[in-house]
Amino acid sequence: MISSVVRASLLRRVVGIRAQSTWTQVKMGPPDAILGITEAFKRDTDPRKMNLGVGAYRTDAGSPFVLDSVTQAENQLLHEKLDKEYLPITGLPQFTRAAAQLAYGSSSPVLDRLAITQSISGTGALRIGGAFVQRFCEGTPTVYVPAPSWGNHKAVFGDCGLTVKPYRYYDAKTRGLDLEGMLEDLSNLPRGQIVLLHACAHNPTGVDPTPDQWARIQSVVEENGHVAFFDMAYQGFATGDTDRDAHALRTFVEAGRAPVVLAQSFAKNMGLYGERVGTFSVVGASRDERARLESQLKILVRPMYSNPPVHGARIAARVLTDPELRSLWLSEVKLMADRIIGMRVALRSRLEKLGSSVAWNHITDQIGMFCFTGLTAAQVDRLAQEFHIYLTRDGRVSMAGITSANVDYLADSIHAVTQ
Repeated sequence: MISSVVRASLLRRVVGIRAQSTWTQVKMGPPDAILGITEAFKRDTDPRKMNLGVGAYRTDAGSPFVLDSVTQAENQLLHEKLDKEYLPITGLPQFTRAAAQLAYGSSSPVLDRLAITQSISGTGALRIGGAFVQRFCEGTPTVYVPAPSWGNHKAVFGDCGLTVKPYRYYDAKTRGLDLEGMLEDLSNLPRGQIVLLHACAHNPTGVDPTPDQWARIQSVVEENGHVAFFDMAYQGFATGDTDRDAHALRTFVEAGRAPVVLAQSFAKNMGLYGERVGTFSVVGASRDERARLESQLKILVRPMYSNPPVHGARIAARVLTDPELRSLWLSEVKLMADRIIGMRVALRSRLEKLGSSVAWNHITDQIGMFCFTGLTAAQVDRLAQEFHIYLTRDGRVSMAGITSANVDYLADSIHAVTQ
């Protein structure tokens, strides 16, 4: 028989062992910057409060926008009572085919040699792309991203085992493109590096090259044997024209002198944020190469998530392939883009009317969901503390959070902190 004293001693030992968890050494990670902004916004009880941190479209009433084209497509699919079987590893063929045509152009000669896979939206596409270039680019390539770039680029590529370094892009003095600095940096890279390019609506600056500037960028990328890795999260959402927003990608592809890969998302331009719909594609040199590329994409995807979700892909495919729904969708994309452009004009106009000593032309020169205002961290803090307006401390404003009802208040508040 075990005495009560011995039993108690054994129990204490067991409890002590359990207290020393296997995961004791795991440290608390830093909070997400955008999440922190949203939490502060939610705690604020002032009726004038504004959340300009989140990168999601809002109507002029400040509400989430479910596109009518998406609703109609979803209703059609629900009426058809389709099954919930697994998709192929590379996704829904009707969707990937239509997505490729949207990105590269319906008559593009590269479509028959394009290796493409459905992805878990744009982030998933970048993750597949990072794994692909890490495995198949010769040597130990580095991914070069614009300074600044979307915060997740470094994390995604870093988790693929890639080194991530910046190249000059944004000129804080002009609040525009540092083209000469960009070209110099890309020219001085070791040959054959991976160059991440925002196809349109650069995040976070809203600064896009002009067609002439893109031509110069393309020449430098081609001359130095770099791989052009396009991230296209806003096709149609920038200018309201899906063809115009694909200009840079298509000119690179049509020239055929630089390897091109593409991460594509339908979160913003179809409002399918939570459905996680996207693609990753590689332009092959031939149909035979396409087959080999697709075989390797399958090998990459299989251990990541096996195969992608079906519902969002079916919605996007229906919208893109049904003539009436596609026409409706294109009109809704333009509506979203035009509303944001209108808010840019209204914000700049109000600031200039207030007699601001700051030049605000960059508000309308920039494009897409975000505006890099040039506000300092201290000014951003004042906006939050004194005016209940929340944005990231680098001065990035989500233009989608501005409405006709609050644009004057925002302008007045910015004027107050920049005097």
